[in-house]
Amino acid sequence: MANKKREEEWKEVKKRCRVGDETIRMAKELGISPKTMIKNIPNKAEKWKAPVDVWIRDMYEKVKEKNAKKAKAKAKRLRKESEKSGDSSLKADNSNQSDKQD
Repeated sequence: MANKKREEEWKEVKKRCRVGDETIRMAKELGISPKTMIKNIPNKAEKWKAPVDVWIRDMYEKVKEKNAKKAKAKAKRLRKESEKSGDSSLKADNSNQSDKQD
């Protein structure tokens, strides 16, 4: 029942905000509610405010960029940690080999 109501709200958003399915998908991924999108429809007096579809797409791009930077930093940190642990294990192996040679 609630799901049906929510779908009706999204249809209303699509009509009133003049957005497509892709923009609605982005808004759902961002966790934006239909009510929020309707509230952010710019008024004629609000010339500074971007249209809803532009607003959602900009926010979506910013979030994706932020997530990509985090993922890149995490991969870099993991690579450094694995190199450190790899270096320490190599040192241990070298010391064991030198003990065996004596």
